[in-house]
Amino acid sequence: MTVIDLGELSDASPGPAPRPPRAVGRPFRSLLALLVALLTLTAAAPPRHPAEWTLPGGLGSAVFVSGEVVYVVRPNRGDGRELVMYRGERELWRSPLPGAGTAVSVWQQDGRVMVTGPTGDDTDWETVTYDAATGADVWRRRGVAFAVGGVLLSQSAASDPSPSITRVDPADGRTMWTMPSTGMLGLDYGSGAERMVLSPVTGQTVVVDARTGARVAARDLHPVRPPAQRQVLTLGGLLLEIRDADGTVEAYDLDTLRPRWTVEQKFVDYVDNCGALLCAARPAGGMTALDPATGAVRWSADRWAGVAASRGDRLLVGDTATGAGGLAVLGQTDGHLIAELDGWTLAPQHESGGPLLATRPLGGGRQLLAEMNLSGDPPPIRGVITGTDCTTSVRLLVCRRPGGGFLVRRLP
Repeated sequence: MTVIDLGELSDASPGPAPRPPRAVGRPFRSLLALLVALLTLTAAAPPRHPAEWTLPGGLGSAVFVSGEVVYVVRPNRGDGRELVMYRGERELWRSPLPGAGTAVSVWQQDGRVMVTGPTGDDTDWETVTYDAATGADVWRRRGVAFAVGGVLLSQSAASDPSPSITRVDPADGRTMWTMPSTGMLGLDYGSGAERMVLSPVTGQTVVVDARTGARVAARDLHPVRPPAQRQVLTLGGLLLEIRDADGTVEAYDLDTLRPRWTVEQKFVDYVDNCGALLCAARPAGGMTALDPATGAVRWSADRWAGVAASRGDRLLVGDTATGAGGLAVLGQTDGHLIAELDGWTLAPQHESGGPLLATRPLGGGRQLLAEMNLSGDPPPIRGVITGTDCTTSVRLLVCRRPGGGFLVRRLP
C-alpha cells in the first residue's frame, strides 16, 4: 500500500523581540542590549522536540506509522477496538472501529484516514474512513481498499456474487468507475502510470488505466489452452507470467501485451526488482538475476534472496540458507558477495524514502540499532533501543516495548 506523507504541523515562529524603551545610563543600556540578544537567539532557535517518547498500547494493540504521525489500534473500554492518532506525545483524536476492529492497513489519503481489515468472521473485509483532522467517521464500504499512486481502488467483498474493482473518491466514498473483476489482479506501482491488470483463467487479459477505467490493452495470452498453474505480476513496464508446470517466466509489454521474452526458470516463487535487473526468487531460497530487456540470466545465487534495497551497484538482500537471519550486500551486475551482516534484521518501512534501519538483539529486551548504507563496511550504529518488532516511517522509528506500549524515536 502507498502511504501518503502526512506532512508536519509546525508552531508559528515567534515574532521579533520587542524594542526596549530608551534609557539613560550606560549600565542600563548594556543590560538591555544583553536581554535583546538573548531574546533574539531564543526566537531564532527551532522549537525543541523530544527525541524519544512512549505511547500506550497493551496486549493486542497494533501500530502504524507515517511521517510524524503514529496510529495505534487498541482495545477500548468495551469489547471493541479504537483507532488513536498521535503526533509526538500528543493524542489528536480517537474513534471506535466497527465490528471486531481488526486493522491490517492504516494510511492517509487526501485528508482521510483509511482503515482496512477483515470483518468479525474473517470471510469479508471492510474499509472505514475517518476525517484526518477530527477523527469523525466519514464513509465505509465492504471490500478491500488500496492506493495505486494517487488513485484509491476497492476490490469487492469475497461474498459478493458479482466481483468488481471500483475507483473510489477518498473524500466521500463515491464510485467514480467500476468494472467486473475475475481472475488475478496485478498492479503497476512503480512506473507512475497507475495501471492495473485483470487476468482471468480464460479469455482476454486486460490492462486498465486506474484513473479513468479505460482499457489500455487487451489480449488473450493463451487462446488455445491456458496453463494449469500460473501467477501474473507487473514490474518495470512488463507483465510477467510465471508458469509453475513447465518452469517458465514469460514477459509481455505492459502497454501492448505483446510478448517480449521467455525464459525457463524452475521453481520461481516471485520476481522483484534488483536495481536495473529482475530477480527471480526460489521458494527454498536463492535467486536468479535476469536482464529485463531480454530475459538473459546475468547471475545466480543459492544463499541470498529478497532484495530490500538497491543503491548504485549494490543490493541489500536477506540470508535464506542458514535459517539464522541476517543481511548481505551484493554487487548488482554480477551478484558477488561484498559483505555479510550476520544477525541483523531490517525494520519494515511503512513508507519509502526513509533510512534503512536494522536491529540486532543484545538480550534483556534491548537491541542494537544501525543504519544500512550498502558500503560494505560495518553499519553505522545509531544507538540502543528497548523494544521489538520495530517499524519505520521517513521520520520515526516505532518499536513494541517488552512491558506494553510503544517506544517512538525521532530519526535524525
